[in-house]
Amino acid sequence: MNTFAALHPILQAFLATLFTWGVTALGASMIFCFRTLNQKMLDGMLGFAAGVMIAASFWSLLAPAIEMSDGGWVPAAVGFAMGGIFLGLLDKIIPHLHLGFPKQDAEGLQTRWHKTTLLILAITLHNIPEGLAIGVAFGALANGNEAVTLAGAIALALGIGIQNFPEGFAVAAPLRREGMSAAKSVWYGQLSAIVEPMAAVVGAAAVIVMQPILPYALAFAAGAMIFVVVEEVVPESQRAGHTDIATAAAMIGFLVMMTLDVALG
Repeated sequence: MNTFAALHPILQAFLATLFTWGVTALGASMIFCFRTLNQKMLDGMLGFAAGVMIAASFWSLLAPAIEMSDGGWVPAAVGFAMGGIFLGLLDKIIPHLHLGFPKQDAEGLQTRWHKTTLLILAITLHNIPEGLAIGVAFGALANGNEAVTLAGAIALALGIGIQNFPEGFAVAAPLRREGMSAAKSVWYGQLSAIVEPMAAVVGAAAVIVMQPILPYALAFAAGAMIFVVVEEVVPESQRAGHTDIATAAAMIGFLVMMTLDVALG
């Protein structure tokens, strides 16, 4: 722990997202053991991911942003709105297909890309705000503000890593059903999370270079995450009709992330 604490915040963010990326790969590798995934279990996994992301958005990002602004709501509100707008624009531009939807329901710019590519891009879009959130949290440590702690940033990375495990399998399973080999399904399943270390480095570097934007950046990451939850994760978890399972899993995910953040942060 002391060795990790001595590292530069950008390197800390990079290593933290290597962990979340690795957990995604580990989850995707479960396809070697299970060819398919029960729909109820998939909906529960998606619900759990939604709960973790909602809790992380407040406890790890919005609350520190408000505290840094001496209780002022403007930086948090502006940053939150900008994060949602940013992900909304990406959602309109990047071609992608949500899990369980037919290819004709693909979103973003029209393309002839294969269905598997569109599925991977959907999860990649999902992972951008997660990487940004971790990067901004670790980058904030360079500011020396008491609102963000190393333990809190680690808790955020742990929470996102935990929800990345079922997410990795949730990506690999549809690819396997599409006829892709198990090895390729795992490869593309983990590849969807490669954007997290990249986004983390960008987020950490931005708040270190431009420290006054820190509360805005924290809220920006929160807005981006909430957009993904409401636009993608929750509808996907409820689509098959297993609403009770998805909702209960979301509650559990929220409790897990809240506990991690409060206990460690």
